[in-house]
Amino acid sequence: MSEHIHWYPGHIAKAERKLKEQLSLVDAVIEVLDARLPLSSSYENITRLLGEKPRLILLNKSDLTEAGEIKKWVSILGEKYGQSVLTSDAKNSKDLNFIIKKAVELAEPRIQALMAKGLLRRPARIMVVGMPNVGKSSIINKLTKSSKTKIGAKAGVTRQQQWVRINSQLELLDTPGIIPMKQEDQERAKKLAFVNSVSENAYSNEMIAKELLEMLPEKYLKKIREYYNLDDNIDLTVENIAVSRNWIISGGKPDIERTSVYILRDFREGKIGKFILDQT
Repeated sequence: MSEHIHWYPGHIAKAERKLKEQLSLVDAVIEVLDARLPLSSSYENITRLLGEKPRLILLNKSDLTEAGEIKKWVSILGEKYGQSVLTSDAKNSKDLNFIIKKAVELAEPRIQALMAKGLLRRPARIMVVGMPNVGKSSIINKLTKSSKTKIGAKAGVTRQQQWVRINSQLELLDTPGIIPMKQEDQERAKKLAFVNSVSENAYSNEMIAKELLEMLPEKYLKKIREYYNLDDNIDLTVENIAVSRNWIISGGKPDIERTSVYILRDFREGKIGKFILDQT
């Protein structure tokens, strides 16, 4: 029986309440998803939380996915949610103008309604939401071409809402990452752990590395074997990868913990290959 992933996000319920309170301050929302998990990284209660607010879906970290596959997902999500869908990655700036333009467009109806009541035009106010470590703060930093928001590689770095002025037309509200309150869907929980959207306290590296190797679609396994120099007749396991890398501890045993950490790091950084783990 596989190990169960648990998390106890005491701040999540509070973050949900705060998010709903702040909705009245914004004109539209940018929902940031991890492009490797276009379904699993979407907050399942997002519509309940956001109500009728216009929304832009941003598939971030698209540089870690196959180009042809992510284009398919842009169409799939657009049809599924009836929202605009764009791709982005923290290393590339060519998508900046598209994101800013679309955000301003989404806000325009509400701004026009306010102006009709006699108020002066103001910048579009957009809330940025998404699960931990999908890259919300990195996107905002890229848009501002600075580091005004606090970012980090671990889940849950942003804990407080913070406003960031992008230009004279656009202001963004960064929010803490919100993960599901419950973990009934363990396959989804594992996928979130693969991409580091769940606190490391919720799982063991050994368990998640093992599950990653077992859950990867067949078409990706060749890339993994090539990266770790494993022949087809050798089982793709954490133990065999440790032996291949010569990561051995006392007694001639494979160093499982070290190998597990490296497998997860290699996957998260795209060194193993470019993958999308959700299926259409």
